[in-house]
Amino acid sequence: MSRRLAITAVILLGTALLGGCSTTVHLEPAEDANNPLCAEVSVGLQNVGSIADKDRRWTDAQSTGAWGDSGASSAIILRCGVAVPAPTSELQCVTFEGVDWLVDASETPFLRLTTYGRDPAVQLYIDTGAVSSNDVISTRALVGAITAIPADGKCTSPDELDEDAQELLDLG
Repeated sequence: MSRRLAITAVILLGTALLGGCSTTVHLEPAEDANNPLCAEVSVGLQNVGSIADKDRRWTDAQSTGAWGDSGASSAIILRCGVAVPAPTSELQCVTFEGVDWLVDASETPFLRLTTYGRDPAVQLYIDTGAVSSNDVISTRALVGAITAIPADGKCTSPDELDEDAQELLDLG
């Protein structure tokens, strides 16, 4: 009986160790992830091997991307097809590399950036303790993937960054 218990323990331990080595990031797809424009973003993401020295990781959800160290939580998560944001005065709207972003810093040190004026919308969730948000949103291949979705609106006054929003974008 103890031999059978030992074999079972070895199998369970091996399964746990192998599962811990998985580089797949489990995500939920956004509501509009099957939008054909999200498919174009996904194709563009194939050219984004790393961002700010964070390697690309596999995801298990349509129209998503993740970058970060394997075995740790991802420093950068991208989801295409999130709800298109309405105009707001509650979130700072900034323009960077030709893309307008709504900046939600309510979960600092995590920063949620959502494209503004593009349908479907793309959202980035960035751990600013691990990577600079400026390094993320200035990555040429990432910008190229996102701009596959044409802009149909823009920030009304993107140059009016308050000090806190600029500081958040400069973190990292």
